[in-house]
Amino acid sequence: MSSGPETPAGAMSRESSPTFKDRVRDLARAALDPITTVLRRMGIGPDIMTVAGLLLSIVAALLFFEGYFRLAAGVVALSGVCDILDGELARRSGRRSRFGAFLDSTLDRLSDGLVLSGIAGFYLGHLTKMVLDPSLAVDAISRGLEIQTWEVVSLTAVLAMVGSFMVSYTRARAEGLGLECRVGWFERPERMILLIIAALFGVGPVMSAALVLLTLLSFATAAQRVAYVWKKTRGAGRDA
Repeated sequence: MSSGPETPAGAMSRESSPTFKDRVRDLARAALDPITTVLRRMGIGPDIMTVAGLLLSIVAALLFFEGYFRLAAGVVALSGVCDILDGELARRSGRRSRFGAFLDSTLDRLSDGLVLSGIAGFYLGHLTKMVLDPSLAVDAISRGLEIQTWEVVSLTAVLAMVGSFMVSYTRARAEGLGLECRVGWFERPERMILLIIAALFGVGPVMSAALVLLTLLSFATAAQRVAYVWKKTRGAGRDA
């Protein structure tokens, strides 16, 4: 037997049901709740945590550049914790501000760029060393590693950086036009998790594969947002 037409309340409840990402975010917030409480009591504001996240990203970039991938993974994870804490401090203290939101978004982009630059720099630097010391090139080739591999991986890291910027820019530009643009699954938390997991495997094929995946998924998410904005404007007849 049919239950009849769905009520507006039922439709609303289904639309507002939490997604997997929402549940993960809520779990992270709950896990970090004691730290948030301590930071509030110490008088530490959200902007301080935003800057702390940037400083940790700088350290992670340097560690990647020097080849300490596993250590860098831990530092990137700490930077991600700071990213969660600054939002929680702003929410719980009622100290949300337009400048705080601007600073958070700006430094997040800078952090992403620095970390991926550190990874690209490592592979490019290793390629330079092989050019200056042919014995390193011979050793790499004997282990089945073509010299061009280092060049390609370095370029892939740069493309991953461009893709991550495009994900953020498409949303920001859409919001500048007055459109809500939260579509797309592969956002900053997913990018950080992918890099952290890959870095835990050290220098090797896992990081190379992760950079390719990061590049493809980032550009796919940016394209998804472009299509969404098109549907909301020209596709819906709201644009000239």
